[in-house]
Amino acid sequence: MEFDVWWLSYLALGAFVGFFAGLLGVGGGGIMVPVLASLFVAQGMPRDNVVHLALGTSMAAIVMTSIASLRAHHRHGAVRWDIVRFIAPGILAGTFAATFVASRIESKPLAIFFACFMAYVSLQMLANVKPKPSRELPGPVGMSAVGAGIGGISALVAIGGGSLSVPFMTWCNVKVHHAIGTSAAIGLPIALAGTVGYLVNGWGSTGMPAYSLGFIYLPALVLISVVSTWTAPLGARLAHRLPVAVLKKIFAGVLMLLSAKMLHALFF
Repeated sequence: MEFDVWWLSYLALGAFVGFFAGLLGVGGGGIMVPVLASLFVAQGMPRDNVVHLALGTSMAAIVMTSIASLRAHHRHGAVRWDIVRFIAPGILAGTFAATFVASRIESKPLAIFFACFMAYVSLQMLANVKPKPSRELPGPVGMSAVGAGIGGISALVAIGGGSLSVPFMTWCNVKVHHAIGTSAAIGLPIALAGTVGYLVNGWGSTGMPAYSLGFIYLPALVLISVVSTWTAPLGARLAHRLPVAVLKKIFAGVLMLLSAKMLHALFF
């Protein structure tokens, strides 16, 4: 496999994604999907497949990013394993099922859904709505149902779930650093189920670029993963020292700009 100049973009993307994954407890798909879709279009890949490839590749990359981020947050004692235990079954089922839905939607409508969802997430971060002091986490059945919803939406937009699970947990009065650390742990089952789903659904698809495995583009996956596993622990360490509220607002602005860039690449 010869070196490609585009691979430098994947390395830079991996460094950026890994840092924010550790910092905010997100998988990084909100960054990866629009950037990868734009890069794939610029590389001349068929537009019918670029969003699906971006979603599948992002999910696979989130596996390694989540492991690195999870280990770093666990060392800081920030993972609520009681929450992970009850929410994981629903997450696995919801994520895997949703990949079958995503694979049957064309790239442009899928890109519009992604952009609209990321705009909602960004506005939610900017609003920084505070929960009622009396609000608590639901019981095991409720947690599993919430997990299925988080997993399903996460698969459709290839996020590690942090954009949903962090607001949910803080809304239920889980401390923000525990919410971020627990979200990093929740991102792993989402990424695993999503990766398998996009691999299965993309298997045998026509018009795929070389070095693809289902809806996963291997050069991007390998290069992003190698760098992101190094930068995720750096972000996790900073998460316990910096004002997270300010960083979330910056992150929200980045998500909006990247989603707009992806739409521009696909429609113009």
